[in-house]
Amino acid sequence: MKTLTVRLPDALVSQIDAESRRRNLSKSDVVRERLSTGAASTRQPATLDAIADLIGSVDGLPSDLSTNTKKYLRMTGYGRKRPR
Repeated sequence: MKTLTVRLPDALVSQIDAESRRRNLSKSDVVRERLSTGAASTRQPATLDAIADLIGSVDGLPSDLSTNTKKYLRMTGYGRKRPR
C-alpha cells in the first residue's frame, strides 16, 4: 500500500477524528472508507437544492437584478467608504 499526504481543513479533520474515536478505527481506515464510498452519505446537499425553497420568496426586487447587479449596488451605496 502506498502513502499519500494531503492537507485537509480543520473541520474535516475534526469530523474524521471524532468518527475514528466513535467507531474505534484508525483515522486512515476512516479516510479510506470515505474515499472508497465517495462519502455520498456525509455530503451536504447541493447549494441549489439547499436554497430551492427560498428562490423567488423576496418581493419587491427589480426583475433585472441578476443582470444589472452593479447598477443596483451603486444605487444603494454598497462598497463606498463611510465615516466612522
